[in-house]
Amino acid sequence: MPDRGMPGLLSADHVLHGIAGDLTTRFEGTFTAETIERYVFESYAALARSAKVTAHLPAVTARFAADRLTALAQSEGLLPHEVPEVLFVCVQNAGRSQMAAALLDHHAAGRVHVRSAGSTPLERIHPAAVDVMREVGLDLGREFPKPLTDDVVRAADVVITMGCGDACPIYPGKRYEDWELADPADASLDAARRIRDQIDARVRTLLGEILAPVGESAHR
Repeated sequence: MPDRGMPGLLSADHVLHGIAGDLTTRFEGTFTAETIERYVFESYAALARSAKVTAHLPAVTARFAADRLTALAQSEGLLPHEVPEVLFVCVQNAGRSQMAAALLDHHAAGRVHVRSAGSTPLERIHPAAVDVMREVGLDLGREFPKPLTDDVVRAADVVITMGCGDACPIYPGKRYEDWELADPADASLDAARRIRDQIDARVRTLLGEILAPVGESAHR
């Protein structure tokens, strides 16, 4: 495993073992230390594939591994599944799926838990997506493109795909939708704003359907 930018005591292995130790305490009684260490190292390797500079990887690895472990625990019934889980998937996880996740998280205000991922994630989120989301008061600055993993799909109740074809595995009992939306990768700010607003309209509709009473939802 490459140690670019992390010499001596701050080598990748040293830092990753530390992350695994912290997560072992957090998930005590849920997963073994061996499982957690494997998830941490796998998560680092997956993120490193698209990273040009690895100095920032330990921080995002800790977040990514923790979220994957939470998803795994939820899917196996080891942690409570208290609110609906929604997963947005696009190719790069650098535009549409990140915007959708931020908008749904904002509108849901804790009533839904949201994740996003990409079948071939980039190193960073598209600047145009960051700019137009900031215009509506939502900051994508702390977010990062994440590779699609089986655990987050299994934990989801609703999976929304955006142009990633058959990359997302299909499990019974989940709601799947594909949203046809332009990619903001090379879009102008005006075009990115239009994409944002289209996503926002779809997200609001989705939220209303997810939170509708069972009887009402059945008659839609």
